[in-house]
Amino acid sequence: MNCKRVAAVVLCSVLFPFAGGLAWGASPAAGLHGARGQEAAPAAAQLEGLSGEYTDAADPDSPISFYVENGKLVEESERRVPTELKTISATEFGIPDTKASFKFTVDAAGHGVSVIVSVQPDTVFQRTGEAVHHVFHDYQRSEAMIPMRDGVKLHIVYLRPADISEPLPFLIQRTPYGCDGANRASFSGGRPELARAGYIYVCGDIRGRYKSEGEFVMMRPLADHSDPKAVDESTDAYDTVDWLLKNVPGNNGRAGFVGTSYPGFLTMMAGIDPNPATKAVSPQAPMIDVWMGDDFFHNGAFRQTYGYDYVYGMETNKEVAEVDYGKDKDGKPKDGYDFFLERGSFQEDVKKSGSKMLPSWKLFLEHPAYDSVWSSRAVERHLTRVAVPTMSVGGYYDQEDMDGPQVEYQSLEPHDTNHENFLVLGPWRHGYWSSSSRHLGNVDYGESIGNEFRAQIEAKFFAHYLKDAPGTNASGFDLQNTASFQTGSNKWMRYAHFPPETAQTTSLYLLGDGKLGWNGSTAAAGSEQAKTSYVSDPANPVPYRHRPIQPTYGPGSQWFNWMTEDQRFATDRKDLAVWKLPVLKKDMVLTGEVIADIFESTSGTDNDVVVKLIDQYPDDDADVKMRGYQLMTNEEIFRGRYLSGFDKPEPLRAGSVHEYKYSLHDVDHVFKAGHTVMVEVQSTWFPLYDRNPQMFVPNIMTAKPEDYKPATITIYSDADHQSSLQVPLMNACDQIDCF
Repeated sequence: MNCKRVAAVVLCSVLFPFAGGLAWGASPAAGLHGARGQEAAPAAAQLEGLSGEYTDAADPDSPISFYVENGKLVEESERRVPTELKTISATEFGIPDTKASFKFTVDAAGHGVSVIVSVQPDTVFQRTGEAVHHVFHDYQRSEAMIPMRDGVKLHIVYLRPADISEPLPFLIQRTPYGCDGANRASFSGGRPELARAGYIYVCGDIRGRYKSEGEFVMMRPLADHSDPKAVDESTDAYDTVDWLLKNVPGNNGRAGFVGTSYPGFLTMMAGIDPNPATKAVSPQAPMIDVWMGDDFFHNGAFRQTYGYDYVYGMETNKEVAEVDYGKDKDGKPKDGYDFFLERGSFQEDVKKSGSKMLPSWKLFLEHPAYDSVWSSRAVERHLTRVAVPTMSVGGYYDQEDMDGPQVEYQSLEPHDTNHENFLVLGPWRHGYWSSSSRHLGNVDYGESIGNEFRAQIEAKFFAHYLKDAPGTNASGFDLQNTASFQTGSNKWMRYAHFPPETAQTTSLYLLGDGKLGWNGSTAAAGSEQAKTSYVSDPANPVPYRHRPIQPTYGPGSQWFNWMTEDQRFATDRKDLAVWKLPVLKKDMVLTGEVIADIFESTSGTDNDVVVKLIDQYPDDDADVKMRGYQLMTNEEIFRGRYLSGFDKPEPLRAGSVHEYKYSLHDVDHVFKAGHTVMVEVQSTWFPLYDRNPQMFVPNIMTAKPEDYKPATITIYSDADHQSSLQVPLMNACDQIDCF
């Protein structure tokens, strides 16, 4: 839901990815380098020799500039406001209020050659030119406690650029993660293009969080707006705008909302029955239904690590609490895989947490199926009109809320009579469009996708609807409907609708011999060549990422990029099944939704189905680190007990064949010639998802150790049971053309 939310010790590399993800290791309480003293200030000539722009070759879109001002060395970047550094030596300078420093190397003439940041010494910035000065407005900070319609007061911080005299619109982010840190530096760091454009930026603590009054309710359900006393996140957004218009001078009468993750959900709510002054909203990675496909459940399967870690961090107090899995027998941080496996069920997680029963934990335990507790929180059923121009933003590798922006766009699109429903998708993890990096994990996209989105799409969207005179387009906003960064080809695509009409849904069949094919199986039902079987053992579940597994937002966590990890760590296991196409002879382009349609039986009475679509790189790939790499493009889970309905779990009949047909979400990817298309099916994905006992129990959350049993899983590929993936082909790819 947001990188800031749980561990205060983790710097928010999503929202403030200085130098392409480089963070300076802030720790204000520690002072500067402990007790280290400062040397005499270098001479002016020495400082001038260090001046210039320095760039990390691996991430060239986030250079740092140094220059001399008032006899001091000053550092700034596109995101970092000018900061006067503290002299430690002639070539080392401390960053105020941190433990970090810049360390320069110089040539024989004393001119700077390179610089490193002490907390990340492996990242070397080489001098690439003269120092660059950026525009940073003089944002002046104010705070207020503002009344809602029920009398509860909410805390806001607002920033007004004193150097801009013309009336400006409000740009509002409401959040459960705290606004005390909102200032000129944080606004410029998190949203540099919007900060430069000039807005009255508002950050608001929602009910029950940080300095706001009231009670915090996780993903508060929408109230009945015909009741003037009812309150929810929509009415609080409405009342916030109302107060701002009346009490903050110098506004132009327009307001926009933006937010990522939980603030994305809050932004989406601001677009439902909005204040008339609300003219644009951009929900980015919003959770839209936390049972169906976002944070806490996916198709009924409970996300155990996330449900434990996030709720502990959010509901233990009004701010954040750190999650700790403890130590292993050698005194090292305990692997989350072992931590959750040893405890067993989620009920045992809660009992052994040392915490009181937290509200969301209680919901998980008492409402494991899709009842009114969850459906009342589902936002998509309220998206019945495009009440305000809406730009949904999401990532194809969003490890938290991939589903939200896709479902929001799909829900609004049939009602978009004024063509004001927009979608932007890219190969981003959760919120990573805020980054300037060209990489995601090991994958190099060749350009800063985030920079282009923020400058060419996001900034123009808000400028058009919040600043342009009615009927004009001075901002140059030109997004017709959808912008998608297509992976594989690594280029931006524009579509009149998503998926585009030219995408043809085509079946890619899972045949009985481990091969994929475009023609269905002709094998007789029941024949051995039409079956693929393995044994799934809950005592030895398939890990969802490389081990060890750290707390979700704990130190060293690899949570953020796990969806781009090389899947070879799992492929050779015996408790899953793999199918492959022959090596492609030409590019294969998929754009749109991928649907799994799997026919499967189990010797047990319950099971999970996990399906992955994978792009396997060739062994001689030009990028050495990608040789043989197995990169997921689509993946999802389905819990078998919900085949008859998400609100009524039922046991499966052992040995009977069941059809599992469900979405693997959207994709826009080119499987390049020389690559191999793979499909994997497995039954465990731990500890991201809790283990299915594989024998039906009324509530998996409270399963006992003796309930967990091995089961034989069989996937069918015969004339009556054509297991397949339905893929959105943009180009014909039959056996003659592609093989």
